[in-house]
Amino acid sequence: MNEPIQPKDSVRQESFTDSLRQIILWIVLVVAVRSLVVEPFNIPSASMVPTLQVGDFVAVSKMSYGYSRYSFPGAPSFFSGRVFASMPHRGDVAVFRYTRNTSIDYIKRIVGLPGDHIRMEHGRLVINDQLIPVEDKGSYAVQDERGETLSGTRYRELLPREDGKVVAHDILKMRDDDLANNTPDYVVPQGCFFAMGDDRDDSSDSRFQGGHDSGACAAPPGNEFLVDNSGHDLGFVPINNLVGRAKLVLFSVDMRHPAWQFWYWPVEIRWGRFLHGIR
Repeated sequence: MNEPIQPKDSVRQESFTDSLRQIILWIVLVVAVRSLVVEPFNIPSASMVPTLQVGDFVAVSKMSYGYSRYSFPGAPSFFSGRVFASMPHRGDVAVFRYTRNTSIDYIKRIVGLPGDHIRMEHGRLVINDQLIPVEDKGSYAVQDERGETLSGTRYRELLPREDGKVVAHDILKMRDDDLANNTPDYVVPQGCFFAMGDDRDDSSDSRFQGGHDSGACAAPPGNEFLVDNSGHDLGFVPINNLVGRAKLVLFSVDMRHPAWQFWYWPVEIRWGRFLHGIR
């Protein structure tokens, strides 16, 4: 008796084992890409405006600085040091783990590398006794994550990299006369970096050193520390806390209304920020 011939375009019904195998493979692939290649992050605060807006979703390259325990989900404790390590550049926008609670991700601009001298003078950044040039770009106003308006002047800052290149990026300035804009000289310890927000007057960053008088990235003796009112100052950041470099805004949503109010979705999407490069 002849066996029935299967039509050429027929399909075989997958078994439960086949389906489970495919699901596991997809999970492994997603975890591998997220851990080793690129990871998306949402921007929840205005500390990096005008470069990054509240509601931006950014792609972070995990390969930029090599891999530490913080490159992987759960930050496994059996992993120490960095592999395929490379130093960040001055001017990079980087994601790293918060010094006070390494389960929290921060995003700031790296402005100081090991051995650099950093200070603020009347609202201007000074690196290794060089006053960093700025260009006035006019008035600027934006709403922060609390719905409050941040209003000031937008400047184009020309930040020198250590390799001689210049990173031209925008900052927001609202005042020049407080302690955070007139700081002592910070000397960045070895194995650490100095991070600042592009919204210079609404950023809890490495200028605030309260409580960082011991440990791997302690402030050198003799520094006068600024103390943030929150009591959770960032201080210098260990290079091992790096997660990756922010390269691209994937898309952006102005989240002024609750997510369930779907009729606002089309007008809240910032179409001009799709695939917007970060500098």
